[in-house]
Amino acid sequence: MIGMFKKHTVVIDEFRINELLERSVENIFPNKEVLKKALMSGKKLSFYFGIDPTGPTIHMGHLIPILVAQKLQNLGHHIILLMGDFTAMIGDPTDKSTTRKQLTRKEVLINLSAYKKQLARFIRLTGHNKAQIVFNSTWLGQMRFDDVVRLTSLMTVDQMLKRDMFDKRVQEGKPIFIHEFLYPLMQGYDSVALDVDGEIGGNDQTFNMLTGRDLMKTIKKKEKFVIATKLLVDPSGKKMGKSEGNMIMLSDSPSDMFGKVMSWSDAMIIPGFTYCTSVPMKNIHAAQERLNQGNNPRDEKASLAEAFVEMNYGKEAAQKAQTSFFNSFSKKEMSEDALVVVCEEGDDLATKLIEANIIPSKSELRRLILAGSIFNVSQNEKVSLESFKIFKSGNLKIGKHRFVRIECAE
Repeated sequence: MIGMFKKHTVVIDEFRINELLERSVENIFPNKEVLKKALMSGKKLSFYFGIDPTGPTIHMGHLIPILVAQKLQNLGHHIILLMGDFTAMIGDPTDKSTTRKQLTRKEVLINLSAYKKQLARFIRLTGHNKAQIVFNSTWLGQMRFDDVVRLTSLMTVDQMLKRDMFDKRVQEGKPIFIHEFLYPLMQGYDSVALDVDGEIGGNDQTFNMLTGRDLMKTIKKKEKFVIATKLLVDPSGKKMGKSEGNMIMLSDSPSDMFGKVMSWSDAMIIPGFTYCTSVPMKNIHAAQERLNQGNNPRDEKASLAEAFVEMNYGKEAAQKAQTSFFNSFSKKEMSEDALVVVCEEGDDLATKLIEANIIPSKSELRRLILAGSIFNVSQNEKVSLESFKIFKSGNLKIGKHRFVRIECAE
């Protein structure tokens, strides 16, 4: 192994670079060998990770590429965090069988408010080699119509229709709107405007990132690396999502984070460690071996939950969340730091739960109630649609491991 040394503030460490290129990475373009050679050269490279503020908080799906960006920054490379304030108003059609709701400028700015604080847990925003935060409205919002026409001339409809979700809509007779075709072009143009060496994103963003790679070659005559990370999926292959009720939001409380991880299937333990934490791979291999030998998966899952909470909130909060979780189930107690929702007279409880990011929508709340997944801890009974409408103060359990304390003024 080549020893570690510094050259122009860039760290050259073959072990760390190999882990960066392999851990949680699905694909690298043009290929892993070319990128490794660039990282081993000692040249300071620039990489960006883009995030559209379509929701009020960063979630687990964003975290996997963020951790790759963290590794690159720790090696001395320049990281750009691109806030897609312009593209968020259009909506990424990726994996969508129907058109996304377009957001207003006001909604986007509200969603951006917590992002910087959450990102600062993983990416240095101050001090040495600090990351740069930029907004793509800076260039996309200034484009004239003739600029857009020139950009669209660089890509064909046939290229667009190769995207799985568009092809599926054609087969199902569902509409595809022109603005959805424009989204990959705009995301691709971000690379041109930033003039970066590389981009990091989830594997579901590969088409968009490769569009940027093609535009860089055409417009800048420059190579662009693409690092596409793996996705955390359940045993059926479905992405973690809000509708499944197990998507961790970085705004979640330590207790809620811990409980959500404990609700994951056993098959997600090792991928969760690998993709969503910075636990050394030798420790993860040891956890896999213990599972192979018949160790209780609950113990390994608790270690994963503790590692994830510690990474977000620190060791003390992680230990408290673990103690609270097991007290809740071994002694049938309510979690001490369960999320509290305060209601005033006339408030709609469903709306308050949505505002607190406990449920994503009223339709999802209805689905959970009809599935018997919401329990009135205070009354020791499942919540029905009728009883929820008149629910006042008390304790709710949502799913297997999430507790909410409702405090309503009488």
